[in-house]
Amino acid sequence: MSKSIDAIFKAIADPTRREIFHVLVLASAALPLTSISEKFDISRQGVTKHIKLLEHAGLVEIKKKGREQLCYANPLPLSQVTDWVAYYNNFWDNKLNALEDFLDNKSS
Repeated sequence: MSKSIDAIFKAIADPTRREIFHVLVLASAALPLTSISEKFDISRQGVTKHIKLLEHAGLVEIKKKGREQLCYANPLPLSQVTDWVAYYNNFWDNKLNALEDFLDNKSS
C-alpha cells in the first residue's frame, strides 16, 4: 500500500474526521474553521487536529483568507480507496466463480 493510501485510511478511520469531511462535502463550498468547530462538541483545537490529518491525507485543503482559515473538501483521493476495494472485490469474485465451476464439474 502506498503511503498516501495509508494516510487516507488513517484519516477516515476516525468517526469525527469522517463527519468533518462529510460536513465539508455537503457544504459544497469552503467553510471557515470556526463554523466547522461550532458543529462539534470538541474544542476548536481538537477540530483543527482532525482537519490537519484530513489535510495530510489530501482530503481537505486549507486556504488562508485574511485571518480566516477556509477548509475545502477534496474527495478525489477517495478514489484510491475505491480502487483498493475494487481489486479485492474482483479477487473474491474470481475465487468464488472458480469454486462454483469446480463444484459444478465435480457434481457432473
